[in-house]
Amino acid sequence: MSSVSITQQPEILPQLRKETIKKIVEQGKRSDGRGHLDFRNVVLHVNPIKTADGSAIVSLGNTKVVAGVKVGVGAPYPDTPDEGALIVNLETPPLAAPTIEPGPPDENAIEIARVVDRTIRHSNFLDFKSLCIVPKKFVYILWVDLYVLNHDGNLYDAACMAAVAALASTTLPKVEIEQEQPKIIREERIPLKVNPENLPLTITFVKISNSILADPTLEEENICDSRITIGISNNKVVSIQKTIGTFTIDDIKNIMRKSIELYGKLKETVLKAIMNPDRELRL
Repeated sequence: MSSVSITQQPEILPQLRKETIKKIVEQGKRSDGRGHLDFRNVVLHVNPIKTADGSAIVSLGNTKVVAGVKVGVGAPYPDTPDEGALIVNLETPPLAAPTIEPGPPDENAIEIARVVDRTIRHSNFLDFKSLCIVPKKFVYILWVDLYVLNHDGNLYDAACMAAVAALASTTLPKVEIEQEQPKIIREERIPLKVNPENLPLTITFVKISNSILADPTLEEENICDSRITIGISNNKVVSIQKTIGTFTIDDIKNIMRKSIELYGKLKETVLKAIMNPDRELRL
């Protein structure tokens, strides 16, 4: 399955608005009242979509992402003949923001999907060997489709939370081999094996002038000088993606230290939602 995305045009902010945002940041505040290193409110609904094998909806401030997992069966990759596969796709339809227009796949959606994929893959959150059905022949394939319902900045972190929560709620259908071919029995299911201790999350920061801000809004992203996303699992860095600009050594040290602190708080929120899944669809 190929990733379907869109072409996002840069949002045009009036110069006065840009200067106002920067002036507020220089004063140690933000336009929405948060401190520089505060996250917006996180609301997470797990397993609300019963037609998926696993699902979640995340609201990070006004940014909203829904994740759906579908489980398939196929051949393993040649270099991992006894492991299952994970495939992450991201779609941002025009309804997500006024600046988004339909078009061919763009690098932004592909990049976010790859960061989420890499963070999960390197975290040991999933036991890929447990997804093997017949070595070298048949394995479970986890398709994680992410849909942006509203884009108000920091799609990386919202998408990662949604993907991880959806995987944690995923169940695998029973598979029987008949005449050397797999037969999927979706009525009989077992939970996907995950390790909650290694729950992977990303923490995104931007730099505006000389200030570092966590969980940027769309306005802040549009005027930032630099942006970086840190993938964390069990208080260890598992991925880094710097998209634009540069950071000083002191910036990076501060970012790494704050990433671990924020990870602990977000992890608690996500685990609490996973342990209390929803019973109905909430958009």
